Amino acid sequence: MDARVRAALDAAPRERFLRAQDRPFAHIDAPLSIGHGVTNSQPSTVFAMLELLDVRPGQRVLDVGAGSGWTTALLAELVGPSGRVVGVERIPELIPPAIEALTPWPQASVQLADDGVLGVPEAGPYDRILVSAMADDLPGFLVAQLVVEGVMVIPVRDEMRRVVRRAGGGTQVSEHGLYSFVPLIP
Repeated sequence: MDARVRAALDAAPRERFLRAQDRPFAHIDAPLSIGHGVTNSQPSTVFAMLELLDVRPGQRVLDVGAGSGWTTALLAELVGPSGRVVGVERIPELIPPAIEALTPWPQASVQLADDGVLGVPEAGPYDRILVSAMADDLPGFLVAQLVVEGVMVIPVRDEMRRVVRRAGGGTQVSEHGLYSFVPLIP
């Protein structure tokens, strides 16, 4: 495992982002419910996604499907104090506990998604985008929020994809195994 990802995981322990009754299970490599039909993702999946995303200090990152705020905190550790992470979540009830859990990371925030809008285009462009929900197709609207040579990691039709935005609007897409996620809903 990438040493920077391991350090981020040590600095932002999963327990902090789980409901009290689920904290004893934080060490289990499985998704855990955070209520409202969504989960705190399986740690091995999060590790794989973060390694593919290759976040660097000082970058601007969008976290789509922030949920409990765990991935937002991990991304904040990776960008460091000079970076910025914008988490977006569509379930209003998840926002207050995520914000509370994120207090040690002032470079990170979580906000409610606008209905029908993927991402937070007004806060972009982003160097990296992490999407923790399954898309039916590669969402061009999210790709457009990346800088040129920016990277997005997103599950599309059960396949984890790493997408690099190229100059001229093209993309380079690679596939990285099968995964299961809740559906991506704009």
